[in-house]
Amino acid sequence: MTMKVTKMLKSVLFTAVMLVNGAAFAYSPEELAKECHKPKFTDFTLSEYKMPEQHQVAPESEFSFKVPAWTSKESIKLTIKDHPIAFTVESNSSFHKVKAKLPAEFTGKFVRLNASAKVTDGICHDSTGWLIKVADKAPESAPATTETAPAVTPAPTETAPTIAPVPAETSPAPAK
Repeated sequence: MTMKVTKMLKSVLFTAVMLVNGAAFAYSPEELAKECHKPKFTDFTLSEYKMPEQHQVAPESEFSFKVPAWTSKESIKLTIKDHPIAFTVESNSSFHKVKAKLPAEFTGKFVRLNASAKVTDGICHDSTGWLIKVADKAPESAPATTETAPAVTPAPTETAPTIAPVPAETSPAPAK
């Protein structure tokens, strides 16, 4: 009976050691180096269309967003309804700033602005999008008025009475 227990214990111990050993070597240094750092899209400047606010943006609005510096500038793509959108990229050591303008053809429509990019090593990529309602026309500014308001003259202010300085009395010269 002790022989059966010993054999079973050895089998369980052998299996446990193999499982722990396999888990310890699951990640090689090469695999850790391939860890994915996806680009993040931040600081989008247009108002997204969300309920209940229902924000709209003016037709042909300019917009921008940022992606990290480790993103490949050449891999950035910007589309609306599968139509590529022209854009410019300004770069510094921290990020790439992507600037573009909404095309006039989307005036009065709901559009999804899609952005995608890859990191410089080309392994990882990410994409995002923003739902936008483009207004039918640009918001009208308040009309300029040519009338000027009549000039208001300030009321005269009362001045406090001035008090004349009292002459100091002269003291007689001391006698010798």
